[in-house]
Amino acid sequence: MTAPETTVVHLLRHGEVFNPTGVLYGRLPGFELSDAGHGMARAAAGFFGTRRPITHLVASPLVRAQQTAAPIAETLDLPIATDDRLIEAGNDFEGQTFGVGDGALKHPANWWRLRNPWKPSWGEPYDEIAARMLAAVHTARDAARGSAAVCVSHQLPIWTLRLHVEGRRYLHDPRKRQCGLASVTSLTYAGDELTRVDYAEPAGPAGRGTVGGA
Repeated sequence: MTAPETTVVHLLRHGEVFNPTGVLYGRLPGFELSDAGHGMARAAAGFFGTRRPITHLVASPLVRAQQTAAPIAETLDLPIATDDRLIEAGNDFEGQTFGVGDGALKHPANWWRLRNPWKPSWGEPYDEIAARMLAAVHTARDAARGSAAVCVSHQLPIWTLRLHVEGRRYLHDPRKRQCGLASVTSLTYAGDELTRVDYAEPAGPAGRGTVGGA
């Protein structure tokens, strides 16, 4: 009996964003990579240049994801497809700083938004994030059968998907997400079956534990 073909889907978080005011930028337009973020994107491109043949490249529609994908496209001579399902999670605090005493949380009117951390009540539900991300990954896997795909996305969607495929609960401490800037979470499939999850930080550990705009 022929063994099922191996396909890898790499989930790449975008690089550092220029955000001098420190707001939660979420899905807001106009937030581009910083100079350091462009360097991280180039480091990721070098990393993927040494992986198994990559035949499919897709990114979130947000500009920081598209900019992170650009050096990979150039290095691997691939077009960048766009998949809206890879977009950042929706969040009611977009455009605000987020802290206790110095940000959105100093206003009692916002406290009710935090009433249900399991859903969460302040943004897109975790189960909906996981479902759309898994669907995007399956589409990328099918497009790259027998080789590999790169999907450029955002911290919370990538981390939520990882919690889902590893059978862990969605409720978590955002500071403990293993999903640093320009990090790579790799899903290996034998046919349609997920067989392993790996993690790498080709641009170094900068950004791990931060939540920012992600």
